[in-house]
Amino acid sequence: MQPENKSTSSHNHRPAPTLIFEEAVKGGARLIPGKAIAAGIRAEVKLAVERRIEQGLRVPGLAVILVGQDPASAVYVSHKTKACEEVGFLSRRYVLEADASQASLEALIDELNEDGEIDGILLQLPLPAHLEAAPLLERIHPGKDVDGFHPYNVGRLAQRMPALRPCTPKGIITLLQKSGIDPKGKDTVIVGASNIVGRPMALEMLLVGSTVTVTHKFTSNLAHKVAMADILIVAVGIPGLVKGEWIKPGAVVIDVGINRLDCGKLCGDVEFDAAIQRAALITPVPGGVGPMTVATLLENTLLAATLKP
Repeated sequence: MQPENKSTSSHNHRPAPTLIFEEAVKGGARLIPGKAIAAGIRAEVKLAVERRIEQGLRVPGLAVILVGQDPASAVYVSHKTKACEEVGFLSRRYVLEADASQASLEALIDELNEDGEIDGILLQLPLPAHLEAAPLLERIHPGKDVDGFHPYNVGRLAQRMPALRPCTPKGIITLLQKSGIDPKGKDTVIVGASNIVGRPMALEMLLVGSTVTVTHKFTSNLAHKVAMADILIVAVGIPGLVKGEWIKPGAVVIDVGINRLDCGKLCGDVEFDAAIQRAALITPVPGGVGPMTVATLLENTLLAATLKP
């Protein structure tokens, strides 16, 4: 199938990390500005792409596969495509009909695995119900798995030899670093144990020396577990699941959830208005973790291009 094909150009030189926070909100907590930090990362990637061009190297290439017309997925793909163009990547978007077969997706992934212009392959989830995501994700070559979901890449992370790392957890590590937060020796509690965020997030926090507790739907006394957290990371997709009164005074709160209420307003998994009365630092929703996921995808694609023989 013919892709929608786009590219641009780009610069290099990594600026020194700076600590930037939005002003304290009512109650004293300060907002960790994921949107601003992500913009800085995109600028760094753009500079690196320009350096590649100066050295006579090709620009990195990312292929995004979208199956069907799910509105949320279409918006996410649009954001990723726009980000690719901003930093100067070759960007291809493949849009398949909702009734596309497993075999047609396998064939497309095989084709992209062999394509020398493509460094990263991203299969947008969720897929229509008749398709099996796991074997398709596993079919992507580990060196082009810029989502970091392939068992090889997750295994590398588990063995403390990270290669391409899951985007949201890695983006959260960057948020903590850019905010001057050292997780070493601190108690981290992760609410949610998904393959996309919770489980790899636990591996990332172990890697930086944190003591990690992972909670899930079978956890008893969630409030007690949350109250132990120096760093709290919540990723479940349930509006206001974590109550502000549970949060340890002075904690760092990373809210990965993004939920749309009936009134149209977006909110996270943490009771924000109550949480800011107790937390020291907190990510807003939107504008916190979301932009970091896309910025990390760009970093992973650049890394994949750099590591390619």
